[in-house]
Amino acid sequence: MKKVKIGIIGAGRIGKIHADNLLRLPETEIVAVSDLFAGPELQAWASERGIAIVTTDSNEVIANPEIDAIFICSSTDTHVPLIKQAAEAGKHIFCEKPVSMDIRQTEEALEAVRKAGVKLQIGFNRRFDHNFKRVREHVQGGLIGEPHIVKITSRDPNPPHPDYIKVSGGIFMDMMIHDFDMARFLSGSEVEEVHAIGNVLINPVFAEHGDVDTAIVTLQFANGALGVIDNSRQAVYGYDQRVEVFGSKGSTAASNDHPTTVEISTADGITRDKPLHFFLERYNAAYVEETQMFIDCIVNDKPLPVEGNDGLQAERIALAAKLSSQLGRPVKVSEALNLLIQPLRSE
Repeated sequence: MKKVKIGIIGAGRIGKIHADNLLRLPETEIVAVSDLFAGPELQAWASERGIAIVTTDSNEVIANPEIDAIFICSSTDTHVPLIKQAAEAGKHIFCEKPVSMDIRQTEEALEAVRKAGVKLQIGFNRRFDHNFKRVREHVQGGLIGEPHIVKITSRDPNPPHPDYIKVSGGIFMDMMIHDFDMARFLSGSEVEEVHAIGNVLINPVFAEHGDVDTAIVTLQFANGALGVIDNSRQAVYGYDQRVEVFGSKGSTAASNDHPTTVEISTADGITRDKPLHFFLERYNAAYVEETQMFIDCIVNDKPLPVEGNDGLQAERIALAAKLSSQLGRPVKVSEALNLLIQPLRSE
């Protein structure tokens, strides 16, 4: 079998995770890795894994005729130009979320992919989580009847570094965008309207960058269902990731994953392990599966499980949420782009 040859752009934490997962697959070979700060440390890391080419120039990766697919794991501001270049070069593309901070730029990237006839998968890894997949199966199978309420909780154990906060795009685009995608994934419906509120309750550094660290968003879906998402940048007990879909015939829910299921019961109370600490532990298997699925879709020319349009729709919801928070009123997803173009004013 001919191996799918891979180039990776961006060798930070997530790029290295994808690289190690790709190395597990017998049908893939990593040909090259690029990173703006590539040096002896990255050279040594690549050498240990049999990756021959390490460069600071992403163009070398994209132009390499051996390479079939590109993993874009660099900063968000580079995604659109890299997608366009990779598409024009005829490479299949895996891109981390979000595609961009600008819906119009995202649409341009998706159009380049469409014209080139290549595949583009977006890195919404939570769709591949074993718990959330089962919830979706229950909803799709009709076990809970018609969905009425979708509830999603997503809370990080610790706030990000201040240097990251200023370039993150804000809580709705950076953190809650995963939950917006999960809302579409679990409900099987598009989001039509959002109402977002947020405050700075953890660290004033968020306010310095026009962001919040605690937020709640309510959703109205096209199928009539309602949704609630809550986010916090700091849950002192660990990484809190839960979902529930309540319907006409019942409900289905997924709780947190824990290191063990052991409980200790004494006269002083009942204790158990905290939730898995952060996304690397919680979603490790999901990262593996999303990589496997992407490669399988290339090898067997299958439809992708997460396409560019999924990234676009999540960005549209995120923009509506950001505007709703600023305006202090519900915002329809369909009006968000027009509101962005117009001067913002509270009503």
